[in-house]
Amino acid sequence: MASVNSDEWRAVCHKFTNAQNLTLVESRNDPENEPFRSKYKARELLAEIYCALKSFEAGEEESGADSGGGPPTEPPVDGQREAGFGPGFGGDSPAGLRAARLGAIEYYLGVNHVDTEELSAGQEHLMNCIKLLERCSVSSENVSLFIHARNQLGILWAGRDETETSQGFLETAESNYQRYMKEDGSPPTDMTEYFTTEENLLTHQERTKRFELAYTHTMYYLAQVYKNLGETERAATYCHSTLQRQLQLNQFSPMEWALNAATLSQYYITKGLYMEGRHCLSAATVVSDLAGEVPSEAAAQESEAESERREQLRQKRAEIARCWIKYCLNLLQDSKKLLEDSIGELDTDRQEAMKMARRREEDEEEKGRKSALLFGSEDTFDSIASLEEKVRCSLPLDFTEARAVFLVGQNYVTQAKEYFEMDGYVTDHVEILQDHSALFRSLAFYEEDLERRCKMHKRRVDMLEPICNDLNAQYYLMIRRQMMFELAEIYNEMMDLKLTLANRQADSETLDSHTIKKFNHLCSASAKYFQMFLDSLCSPEGKIPEHLEEEVLRPALVARFRVARLYSRLISSSPSAQLENLDKSLEHYTYVVQYCEAHPEAAAAVETELELSKEMVGLLPLKINRLKAKMAANN
Repeated sequence: MASVNSDEWRAVCHKFTNAQNLTLVESRNDPENEPFRSKYKARELLAEIYCALKSFEAGEEESGADSGGGPPTEPPVDGQREAGFGPGFGGDSPAGLRAARLGAIEYYLGVNHVDTEELSAGQEHLMNCIKLLERCSVSSENVSLFIHARNQLGILWAGRDETETSQGFLETAESNYQRYMKEDGSPPTDMTEYFTTEENLLTHQERTKRFELAYTHTMYYLAQVYKNLGETERAATYCHSTLQRQLQLNQFSPMEWALNAATLSQYYITKGLYMEGRHCLSAATVVSDLAGEVPSEAAAQESEAESERREQLRQKRAEIARCWIKYCLNLLQDSKKLLEDSIGELDTDRQEAMKMARRREEDEEEKGRKSALLFGSEDTFDSIASLEEKVRCSLPLDFTEARAVFLVGQNYVTQAKEYFEMDGYVTDHVEILQDHSALFRSLAFYEEDLERRCKMHKRRVDMLEPICNDLNAQYYLMIRRQMMFELAEIYNEMMDLKLTLANRQADSETLDSHTIKKFNHLCSASAKYFQMFLDSLCSPEGKIPEHLEEEVLRPALVARFRVARLYSRLISSSPSAQLENLDKSLEHYTYVVQYCEAHPEAAAAVETELELSKEMVGLLPLKINRLKAKMAANN
């Protein structure tokens, strides 16, 4: 091998530096009609370096082993053993260093071919790198290359949807790192240093940083692999560790990091781990602020770069706000599930028991879990902790606590709607409104004053009804169905509340005309929206479908049941109107029974509704006949 101080070696180093510059810098400015021009030039230089290395090797006199190190060996299947720690020559020996240098060029050629969309050639070069390294023991001279090569192969196979093959390469990279850190741990040689003159070698600190960053990439890719394999808990653990390491190494894009942290929070929320979810969201909010202020509209109009930056910052911060909304909503809903009794009202005995249990357990539990959770960064730690204090992570157990969570969620609704406006983001805007409505619904559960509870539901109507009626039925059919069903349920809830209020306030069982008028209005509005939902399932000619698709089966049958119930509850002094309402009620109850008889598999979806419908199909004809007889007698 040529001396590291020889002119020949300096020429090799110069070519490598040029190849890196072409790949990392010049390629950004390649024209659209030649997108890989710089990378093709870099490939030529890498090929020349490879030939020079082989030439140096051939001209060198070897004692003992030859320059390549014996017969070629088949590489093992990654993931089955910890590669590189078995028999072979030392990674820090002259032969090991020669193998590492050749392997590095194979690695860079592999990445180059992958970048230019020549995946098979890229795979071949990367596997050549693996084969060269497999004959060496892992040492500080080659461990970084071991990990980089397997990372790249993991990415390559993941892109082909060969998740398990990708997993093998990445898990081997992980075990290489862990064993090296256990047995050696010194700052390893970076791949670029194979082709660097002595005066340009990296400091120990920079070597460590680059090595840790390579392992951070391993963890990031493994998180994606485990997610694709359905191992969500393991994926979340790796994602969290990746985010922690990125902060510690100060190697992250603020908005990308923040969005990843906010996304991770959604996993914790679905598992009921609200402290972890809150920490991720608080960190996301604080780190997103590191990206700076959103450029003004005037600045965006003057500069394309500022316009793009304005769009990115506004969008990603709005997406983080939506994650906060989900946090608050899920916290309220999970609490409601634990506190409600069999009829959906607040169980005060359970409420008091939960408050006592929380006082005993909360502090110790939080201390234990928080120690393994924190995102470590001197610059952000205090800000994250400060934001966490403003939002509770324990389940709210009364109206005051629930309202505090509601107000946080409502604040983020406002932020999210500033970007996701109705004009341009219909689906997103409607989803945010639905979440806002759900926040009101959850808060209403804790409200003891029925009049105030009714007003909360009225707020839900006011925000949803205009949008529902304005949406194009052809383009937004599914969204309209959701909103029609929700509006029907809201009016139904308001109707029940008004009746309860009236019964409490009345001196006798007779309701006054104003109350009856209000009750009938709410009852009719609920029936109207349920019927609109049912009509949306019909053909353009208005024909009722003979078979209901699975995704609408339960909603459709429940809507039929509710309409039947609503018609039977309408209050009228006119016997003919009463008869008409009862006939309609019987028609809808009968539909539920007959549909389930014709489609027995549907019965499981509406067991309670079906049982009550059968009962009403038996009772209503008797009531109708009595009313007819009474009408005939009066006439």
